[in-house]
Amino acid sequence: MAVPSGGPKPADMVVIGQVGSPYGVRGWVHVLSFTQPPAGLLSYAPWHLRRKRKTGAWDAWCLHDREAAKAHGDGFVASFGRVCDRNAAFAIAGAEIGISADRLPPLSEDEFYWRDLIGLRVLNQHGEALGEVQRLLSNGAQDVMVIGGDAEILIPFVHAHVVEVRLQDGCIHVHWEGLD
Repeated sequence: MAVPSGGPKPADMVVIGQVGSPYGVRGWVHVLSFTQPPAGLLSYAPWHLRRKRKTGAWDAWCLHDREAAKAHGDGFVASFGRVCDRNAAFAIAGAEIGISADRLPPLSEDEFYWRDLIGLRVLNQHGEALGEVQRLLSNGAQDVMVIGGDAEILIPFVHAHVVEVRLQDGCIHVHWEGLD
């Protein structure tokens, strides 16, 4: 059952996956995992869903009664209460799957959630501001920060380049030459 999630605020939600196309005729849907490893998606509960409207605005997060979820082929499938046929499954296709941030496991001292890095100022070894972390991506070998400023800069998030992350100060110190 979908219920307005009077609990977590949108800023307290972490997107961990997305509802895909219907699977079968009984309301099951394919689910894309954004967790690492992908099977981690199945260990989180409860799931909240939100859909994007045609206007581009997002609906509010709603708690969804996940009845079952399992690995299927290279991905996952899930069923939700009150989503009992293919038409109802089509209605939630494309929805983001979120969990309350307090459900995330604690990290070690040198680990960070991507969500905590986005928006931080990036300063090089000379104290020059390079811009802010716009997003992160993974190229398979490593995570990469996309820094927005005068020009977009891609900096691998590895010890050779990331000197210090200071969440409390809102900045990341890197060993990286400026754009000159």
